[in-house]
Amino acid sequence: MKNKTIATGSTQSAVHSKKQRSYAEVVEFLDAHWKTNLDDASLSKLTKLDQAFGSVSKKIPTIVVGGTNGKSLTIGFTAKLLREENLSVGTFIAPHVLTYNERFSLNNTTIANKVFTDVANEVINAAESMGLALNSIELLTMMALVYFAEQKVDVAILEAQETGLPCTTKLLNPTVVGVTRIAEGSSPALNKADIETISSFLHSVKKESHVVSADQSKLNLQSMQELVEASGGVWEMPIRKLAALPYPFEQLHGRCAALAERIATIFVNEIINQNSVTITETLLTKIKGQRGRPTLEAKRRSELNPKKTLEQFWKDTVNELPGRFELLEKEKPFVLLDNAANLDAIRNLLLGIRLLHYQRPLKGLAIILGNNNPDIDTVELLKLIRYFFKKSSGSIIVCPSTPRAENINGRSWDAEAIAHELKNMKVKARAAASFTEALSIARSSVDERQGLMVISGSPEMVSAYWHAKGVKKV
Repeated sequence: MKNKTIATGSTQSAVHSKKQRSYAEVVEFLDAHWKTNLDDASLSKLTKLDQAFGSVSKKIPTIVVGGTNGKSLTIGFTAKLLREENLSVGTFIAPHVLTYNERFSLNNTTIANKVFTDVANEVINAAESMGLALNSIELLTMMALVYFAEQKVDVAILEAQETGLPCTTKLLNPTVVGVTRIAEGSSPALNKADIETISSFLHSVKKESHVVSADQSKLNLQSMQELVEASGGVWEMPIRKLAALPYPFEQLHGRCAALAERIATIFVNEIINQNSVTITETLLTKIKGQRGRPTLEAKRRSELNPKKTLEQFWKDTVNELPGRFELLEKEKPFVLLDNAANLDAIRNLLLGIRLLHYQRPLKGLAIILGNNNPDIDTVELLKLIRYFFKKSSGSIIVCPSTPRAENINGRSWDAEAIAHELKNMKVKARAAASFTEALSIARSSVDERQGLMVISGSPEMVSAYWHAKGVKKV
């Protein structure tokens, strides 16, 4: 496919201040401003900053991905598919594991420190010169848009955040909106989330936005369809099958991959190629007018120039997002990292552990869990863990997980109290005063060659593992 350049023009902003922060100073500034401007639900200040940059949010074709879990993974899969179409793709995901840079990617390459610093100074100085006090997610979103515009991307894919902050993707006019899954809300018996939760994932839907979901609840899908049509959006057929990823990723991430495939297909065929008379056959498109069985000439061309298929693409694709269900098989014992922080994600993690055990019997299992999500249902979490250990042997070590600045409402749970409750449920559990202590306990309790250590409960737990390994940057 021919690469189409998006003409954004030069950015236009107010006279910027002269201050040039270093990389460390930018990080310090972002860490300090997560609680700024939390009451601006209409994004009035961010809109003014966007206008100062020539309304860059409207000049870049965008895709927004929201949902309870699997957003970053879906974005990663979508970006890889669009790269197969020779499109330039920018992605903006959350949260980061070790550095803010991880949130920004151009054609699957993370932004460099110098570029990150330059863009941050451009945006922060513009906001300050206009007297706009913005929070960090607003600044990071504008940084992403400015960066992608300067790089002339064909499409930018942004993750709708769930941090309790105003949803910055409402600023966009997305061509496609994808919703991964909406966890059960006030009506678990009906397998239906409350309407407020559902609508929160559709804030960015505008007139003619194509919307597709991988949620499996018919009630949720019906509510979404009604909201989308009321907004003038285009409701697409929901995802019904899994993409054929290698085991065990198909069972865990196959629905996210299938959603990514649909998002990419809609964007290529409905947005990029909608005015094309003829196009070259690609991974996601076919030559217009070609239906039914291929001609003998088409078969001959196919044999001489074999084309990569979607089946082959998924066969060769695995999860490459560090810390998001990442299995480190070179470690002794094996280490599984997962930033699962809510019931739905932790349930999926436990399924993943069982699938790994089916693939190759584990000689010892130790789960290190630390959570700082104030909204997590602790009672249900304990039941989930108890049920898992009824079917699997192993132990769990509970430790504190201090929330980072961006987790504005988070608080670490009481490790001693959680461990005590698990012991009362006949689960082999113990509390640790720190992650370092928990890691030491886990390593001593499993086989060095065939054992498995699982580290999860929050992004901070994954960060703690890399810090313990002496890794400063992923």
